[in-house]
Amino acid sequence: MSESRKINVTVWHEYVHEKRNEKVREIYPKGIHGAIADFLSQNPDMNVRTATLEERQHGLTQSVLDSTDVLIWWGHTAHEKVKDDVVQRVYDRVLDGMGLIALHSAHYSKIFKKLMGTTCSLKWREVAEKERIWVVEPGHPIAEGLNEYFEVPNTEMYGERFDIPAPDQLVFISWFEGGEVFRSGCCYNRGKGKVFYFRPGHETFPIYYQSEVQKVITNAVRWAAPTVNSPAIKFGHVQPLEVIPEKQV
Repeated sequence: MSESRKINVTVWHEYVHEKRNEKVREIYPKGIHGAIADFLSQNPDMNVRTATLEERQHGLTQSVLDSTDVLIWWGHTAHEKVKDDVVQRVYDRVLDGMGLIALHSAHYSKIFKKLMGTTCSLKWREVAEKERIWVVEPGHPIAEGLNEYFEVPNTEMYGERFDIPAPDQLVFISWFEGGEVFRSGCCYNRGKGKVFYFRPGHETFPIYYQSEVQKVITNAVRWAAPTVNSPAIKFGHVQPLEVIPEKQV
């Protein structure tokens, strides 16, 4: 991104748990999307807005997506309520250069599964155990400013096998108190767009207030932002750049 141009970020959240569960509402009174938007808005290089499931076209109209550089996605209990035409619209924008950051249970979202081409299934357990997140690619921009590991004191466990394609770059691996490990920070390229999956963020724990988690998401936004004036991708039949002598075949 140009230094003079801000990154336009849209934080999408199904916004269901907060309306049904008092514990979630107490932790995230503005919703998970509001908590994420709050800390991202503190960065002078970002313009941040939110969108939710119940808005018209889930808040992801073509005009909204066309003006979005990076889309952050959090979903859990309403994946199937996301309309397929909206998923296709998001998918097309990712291929055209918009960044996508899928958080926690967004591994089961329609858009993430469409981009991965796999079930994206995994093991899970919710007993408030500790997670230790190891930085396995310390030179990666998403790991900037972190120590070699950080810990989330109470979280839901995700365990391997995580049914995803091998990441283009693996930035984080998690270890859990119960013994499992998990590929928790995965980078992909899809068309002109960049995709980052980041595991932490269960709705009944205040994980999005943790400084290291905020640092990762902030770094990921800058990493996933599209390159300005990148070359257009062309497909189909093309004319040769050089004169090709006639050949008999």
